Amino acid sequence: MTWQLWLDLHLHFCMLSLLAVGGALAIIPEMHRYLVSDLQLMTETAFSQSVTLSQIAPGPNILLVAVMGWNIGLQSAGGFEAGTIAIAWGLFMALGLLTAAVLPSSLLSYFMVKWLQVHQHARSVRAFKAGMVPLVMGLMLSAGWLLQTASNPQTDWRLLLICGLSMVLVLKTRVHLLWLMLGGAVLGAVLGL
Repeated sequence: MTWQLWLDLHLHFCMLSLLAVGGALAIIPEMHRYLVSDLQLMTETAFSQSVTLSQIAPGPNILLVAVMGWNIGLQSAGGFEAGTIAIAWGLFMALGLLTAAVLPSSLLSYFMVKWLQVHQHARSVRAFKAGMVPLVMGLMLSAGWLLQTASNPQTDWRLLLICGLSMVLVLKTRVHLLWLMLGGAVLGAVLGL
């Protein structure tokens, strides 16, 4: 890995940080395009496994970026066979990409919250907040679609039905997302998805 590629990766993740309106899951399609399709730093399988590992691990969703950084750094240095240098490079990439993905959005959030507290009753602020809901839902839906098609190229109508019902429940009720995730896991096990 060249230093130019390292810098390009970090700048790209700084930009993605500002686009992650719905959290790290909202930028999965762009990360996939950039890391798998364009730069070919990860395979489809490694990308899907990174997403899965980061989701089952406790902690915030942004840890996904650290897992991807770890995989990229480790593989670019020769894998575990290369020894401590590869492990150090994996840790360096994990921390570097995580910092790039967290710092810009954190600074923007800090200053925007201060500004919004002053202007919270403005009509434009209320309209902006209302307009963000469909944007976030669309980003989350595209991330789900990408992950579903990567692991199961044949589209199953039952998966689409479960996804649609979950979206309606999120929009129309106050059912907690963890209950929906549990229901999806149970349905997946029962239906063999």
